[in-house]
Amino acid sequence: MLVSDWLKAVPDLLGRWLPAGYVSLGTEGFGRSDTREALRALFEIDAPNIAVAALTAMARAGDLPAADVAAAIALLGIDPEKLDPLAF
Repeated sequence: MLVSDWLKAVPDLLGRWLPAGYVSLGTEGFGRSDTREALRALFEIDAPNIAVAALTAMARAGDLPAADVAAAIALLGIDPEKLDPLAF
Protein backbone atom coordinates (compact mmCIF):
# COMPACT_ATOMS: atom_id res chain seq x y z
CA MET A 1 0.00 0.00 0.00
CA LEU A 2 1.32 3.42 -0.95
CA VAL A 3 1.63 6.09 1.71
CA SER A 4 -0.96 8.22 -0.11
CA ASP A 5 -3.43 5.30 -0.05
CA TRP A 6 -2.78 4.78 3.64
CA LEU A 7 -3.39 8.46 4.38
CA LYS A 8 -6.72 8.31 2.56
CA ALA A 9 -7.77 5.27 4.62
CA VAL A 10 -6.89 6.70 8.06
CA PRO A 11 -10.08 8.76 8.56
CA ASP A 12 -12.30 5.72 7.98
CA LEU A 13 -10.15 3.61 10.29
CA LEU A 14 -10.40 6.17 13.08
CA GLY A 15 -14.10 6.87 12.58
CA ARG A 16 -15.29 3.73 14.32
CA TRP A 17 -13.60 4.87 17.55
CA LEU A 18 -15.27 8.30 17.67
CA PRO A 19 -18.34 8.35 19.92
CA ALA A 20 -20.38 10.59 17.62
CA GLY A 21 -19.48 8.67 14.46
CA TYR A 22 -17.65 9.88 11.38
CA VAL A 23 -18.50 10.44 7.74
CA SER A 24 -15.70 10.70 5.17
CA LEU A 25 -16.09 13.34 2.49
CA GLY A 26 -13.93 13.67 -0.59
CA THR A 27 -13.29 12.71 -4.19
CA GLU A 28 -9.53 12.16 -4.16
CA GLY A 29 -8.24 9.53 -6.54
CA PHE A 30 -11.37 8.74 -8.54
CA GLY A 31 -9.94 10.02 -11.85
CA ARG A 32 -13.00 11.91 -13.00
CA SER A 33 -12.84 15.12 -15.00
CA ASP A 34 -15.60 17.63 -14.41
CA THR A 35 -16.17 20.84 -12.53
CA ARG A 36 -15.65 20.72 -8.80
CA GLU A 37 -19.33 21.49 -8.28
CA ALA A 38 -20.39 18.58 -10.52
CA LEU A 39 -17.98 16.20 -8.78
CA ARG A 40 -19.22 17.28 -5.36
CA ALA A 41 -22.80 16.61 -6.44
CA LEU A 42 -21.85 13.26 -8.01
CA PHE A 43 -20.04 12.07 -4.89
CA GLU A 44 -22.72 13.56 -2.61
CA ILE A 45 -20.38 15.94 -0.83
CA ASP A 46 -22.05 19.16 -1.90
CA ALA A 47 -23.83 21.44 0.57
CA PRO A 48 -27.28 19.77 0.35
CA ASN A 49 -25.87 16.27 0.88
CA ILE A 50 -23.63 17.40 3.75
CA ALA A 51 -26.65 19.03 5.40
CA VAL A 52 -28.65 15.80 5.08
CA ALA A 53 -25.70 13.74 6.39
CA ALA A 54 -25.54 15.99 9.46
CA LEU A 55 -29.31 15.79 10.01
CA THR A 56 -29.21 12.00 9.59
CA ALA A 57 -26.48 11.75 12.21
CA MET A 58 -28.59 13.87 14.55
CA ALA A 59 -31.62 11.64 13.93
CA ARG A 60 -29.60 8.50 14.62
CA ALA A 61 -28.42 10.04 17.87
CA GLY A 62 -32.04 10.72 18.83
CA ASP A 63 -31.71 14.50 18.66
CA LEU A 64 -34.01 15.01 15.66
CA PRO A 65 -37.13 13.26 14.37
CA ALA A 66 -36.61 11.14 11.24
CA ALA A 67 -39.51 13.00 9.64
CA ASP A 68 -37.40 16.18 9.70
CA VAL A 69 -34.66 14.40 7.75
CA ALA A 70 -37.18 13.19 5.18
CA ALA A 71 -38.52 16.74 4.84
CA ALA A 72 -34.98 18.10 4.33
CA ILE A 73 -34.29 15.45 1.66
CA ALA A 74 -37.41 16.54 -0.23
CA LEU A 75 -36.75 20.25 0.26
CA LEU A 76 -33.14 20.00 -0.94
CA GLY A 77 -34.08 17.89 -3.95
CA ILE A 78 -31.93 14.90 -3.05
CA ASP A 79 -32.78 11.62 -4.77
CA PRO A 80 -32.64 8.90 -2.10
CA GLU A 81 -32.77 6.23 -4.85
CA LYS A 82 -29.62 7.52 -6.58
CA LEU A 83 -27.03 4.81 -7.22
CA ASP A 84 -23.91 4.79 -5.09
CA PRO A 85 -21.33 6.81 -7.07
CA LEU A 86 -18.64 4.31 -6.14
CA ALA A 87 -20.64 1.44 -7.63
CA PHE A 88 -20.20 2.52 -11.26
